[in-house]
Amino acid sequence: MDKLLKPILMGTVGTIGVFWSLSGFILRVIQSSKKTYLKGTNMFVLRQLNNKINTTVISMSVICIMLFMTISILSSSLSVQSSMDKQLEEMTPVDLNLVKTAYLPEKYTKYGIEITPTKEAIEDSKVTILETLKTNGYDINNLKDIVEISIYTIPDWTLKKSLGNYYETAKAQYPMIIYDALETIIKVSDYNKIAELYGQEQYSLNENEYIVLCEFETQTELRNEALKESRKIDIKGKEYISKYEECKSGFINMSTSHTNTGIILVPDSLELDEEWKEQQFLVANYNAETEEEKQSIEKEFADENNSQLNKNLSAKGIELDGMTKITIIEASKGLATIVIFIAIYLGIIFLIASAAILALKQLTESSDNKQRYTILRKIGCDEKMINQALFRQIAIFFMLPLIVAIIHSIFGIKFALTVMSVLATPEELLPSVIATAIIIGVVYGLYFFATYLGSKNIIKEEE
Repeated sequence: MDKLLKPILMGTVGTIGVFWSLSGFILRVIQSSKKTYLKGTNMFVLRQLNNKINTTVISMSVICIMLFMTISILSSSLSVQSSMDKQLEEMTPVDLNLVKTAYLPEKYTKYGIEITPTKEAIEDSKVTILETLKTNGYDINNLKDIVEISIYTIPDWTLKKSLGNYYETAKAQYPMIIYDALETIIKVSDYNKIAELYGQEQYSLNENEYIVLCEFETQTELRNEALKESRKIDIKGKEYISKYEECKSGFINMSTSHTNTGIILVPDSLELDEEWKEQQFLVANYNAETEEEKQSIEKEFADENNSQLNKNLSAKGIELDGMTKITIIEASKGLATIVIFIAIYLGIIFLIASAAILALKQLTESSDNKQRYTILRKIGCDEKMINQALFRQIAIFFMLPLIVAIIHSIFGIKFALTVMSVLATPEELLPSVIATAIIIGVVYGLYFFATYLGSKNIIKEEE
């Protein structure tokens, strides 16, 4: 928390300092060029601005911070929306994922609770998911592109063992990671079946090689450092070496983002004991042409209360977990829509409030300074010169907090993207920045021109 509050506090103090000294600095710079300073109404405009900014340092700083928040919130939220849409499309390549625990023991602990599975569940854990579906009354013709694989865990092959000599360094840096968790092992040919269906890269291995797949940033960094130090590992008395010095991209579970913390691909020649089989994993598409047909098939898996399949499984105590593309997208987009709406709402509110405060201040100043514009007329300034002076004064007054806010936002957006690196990337930022610029340009521009026209009418009242 302190690391977050300190830059915010320093940024706020720095903003106040900028406006405290800005007007005097600009005046001194312009005064150094007598030709510019004494030209037309420049002296009048600069003196007006100097007086105005000096008396509104705090309010200008607040406006600047509000504009900074507007730019950062709108740019970040819009880029997150774009990124989430792309990731959802990438991370949900099929309609259905199903997973089932293999070889259930007579008793096991789940979430701290001791569970005694039924005899039917124990027997069912020895067969494939496809067979489970068939024996519990599900019409397999509803599915197509079916691929089912076995997922293994090898005793003693934990994340700690994979990290090797790098373990101590990793533990010191990330103490909350569970290093005793067994690694997920998949035979390369099984993975390639899923990769082909997902449209991902497929891999090949020699008999003494393995590959680490990982996409979660923190885990990827740890594994890459470990692979640089040592790529060798012993399995069943035989030495295997990582084919690459870094993790490769890939996943099997559908999700809203890249959350794979580690999958080990091993050659088909590696003999994996049957009792090492941890899970059965099935992927498939719905055998349907329309969205209505897909929704109908979806209910068999998603509707726990009315689905005949779920009723049959529940009666036998069989647990069949899974995730569907429709469920992931609906849940993700529902939450994303709420978050993005709130972000955009707050951003626009800050923008309108900032522009409205500037407008009211300038209109009040114009009303208070009518006599000064009357004096300008008396010393020979025509209406064109007075209007130009007023336009420049309002333009500078509006632009100063916006320019400082833009400078702040360059660093603010970089920080936001670092924090939300899983959700958005710099490549998605440009369209969001353009959209934000258009929104600010329209709203801010309308307030600026309305302020100019209102001030113009105010200073004409005494004619």
